[in-house]
Amino acid sequence: MKNLKRLLVAVVALTVCFCADAGLRFGVKAGVNVDHLSFNKKLLDADNRMGFTGGVMLEYMIPVFPLGFDLSLMYTRMNAREEIYESSDEGSKIELGPGKNFIELPLNVKYKFSFPIIESIVKPYVYTGPSFALKLDKNTSEYWKTKTCQVAWNVGIGFEFVKHLQLQASYGFGINNVVKHVSDLNADGNIKLRNNYWTVTLGWMF
Repeated sequence: MKNLKRLLVAVVALTVCFCADAGLRFGVKAGVNVDHLSFNKKLLDADNRMGFTGGVMLEYMIPVFPLGFDLSLMYTRMNAREEIYESSDEGSKIELGPGKNFIELPLNVKYKFSFPIIESIVKPYVYTGPSFALKLDKNTSEYWKTKTCQVAWNVGIGFEFVKHLQLQASYGFGINNVVKHVSDLNADGNIKLRNNYWTVTLGWMF
C-alpha cells in the first residue's frame, strides 16, 4: 500500500512537471461585459447594459515559441434588452433579448510578444477565436424565442503581469442570428438579431 501511494505521488508530480514544462497552465478569471444587440430593423433599438462573467481557463503555450491556445469555461450574464409594448397598455409588453444567463466556451489562439528587458514584469499578447454561448434561460414568451446556442468571434488584446496576472479586453462579433421564432411583433415577423459584446476580464494563472 505504501509503495502504491508513493507511486501515485510520483505520477502526479511527474504529470505536474510535464504540464509545467509543456506550457500548460490553469487559471481563474472574472470580469464585466457590455453587450449590444444588433437588429436588422430600425424599429428596434436596444440599449447597452453591463453584465458580468466568471470562470476557469486552461492555457497552453508552445515551448520556445510565443504561440498558444486558451480554453475557458465561463458563467456569463448579459443584461441588454429591448422592451416593446404589445398595446397602448404599458402593463403588457414583450422583452426582447438573446437571454440573460449563459455557459460560455471561448477558444482562442494567442500570440505573446516577448521583450527581454521587461518580459518578467509585463508581456503583451493578442488573441482571437470563436466563442460558443449556451443559453440557460427558458423561452417564456409565445411571440419571441431565441436559439440555445449563440456563436461569436472574439478579437482581443491583453497584458500578463509578473507571469501570472492577466488583464485582457475583447470584442465579440455575433455570427449567427439568435432569433428562433418571432410572431405578431409590430406587424413584422422578419427580425434578425446578432449579439455583439465587449468583455474585460482579470485573471490569475497558476
